[in-house]
Amino acid sequence: MQIPQNWTFKSDHIADHFDEHVREQLPWYDLATFATAQMARHYVPQGGKVYDIGCATGNMGRVLAGTLSDREATLTAIDDSAEMVAKYEAPGEIVISKAEDFNYEPFDLAICFLTLMFIPLEDREALLYELGSKLRLGGAIIVVDKFEPEGGYLATAQWRLTLAGKCQAGVDPAEILEKEMSLVGVQRPTPAWMMRNGTEFFRFGGFRGYVIEGHGG
Repeated sequence: MQIPQNWTFKSDHIADHFDEHVREQLPWYDLATFATAQMARHYVPQGGKVYDIGCATGNMGRVLAGTLSDREATLTAIDDSAEMVAKYEAPGEIVISKAEDFNYEPFDLAICFLTLMFIPLEDREALLYELGSKLRLGGAIIVVDKFEPEGGYLATAQWRLTLAGKCQAGVDPAEILEKEMSLVGVQRPTPAWMMRNGTEFFRFGGFRGYVIEGHGG
């Protein structure tokens, strides 16, 4: 097998099959989506402002649609792939932009669902700092991402758990290897220290979810 080309979201083929593909590669995707949506509901006030950063086809917007409607909250969805934006089917305004370049307004909730790992490492902390500076008192930033291994044998166990989940979902081992090789240099796990102000609420293998609350000041 030749080493595949780099993975990219800026592809009509990927955008056309994204929702199916992500659930095949990440069998816990819907569970993490549900958990994130339930956490998010606690931080959306009446008339609140919500950001979905790295929105893809609108997964988070769709599961939050009822909450947004009930509380008359506004959603701004952000993605830098025009191909993904063309497939967006969820509430709110959709904007084509890199997450790290967007001009954020004060907000109540921001969701980075499987997004940070595709942002250059040197830009991630600056993005989190910018989001923290615009986060309103009582609001939250929710991050679900792939994180760097904690080291030792546990790292091996976590990696194999992720592989086992994909195999159990019926993904061909050759396809798993091809996908992993295509992510080399494109997807880089987030260092756990970047979540030093967050509280963990989800974990599967190397993937975790955190809530960073806004305390003001």
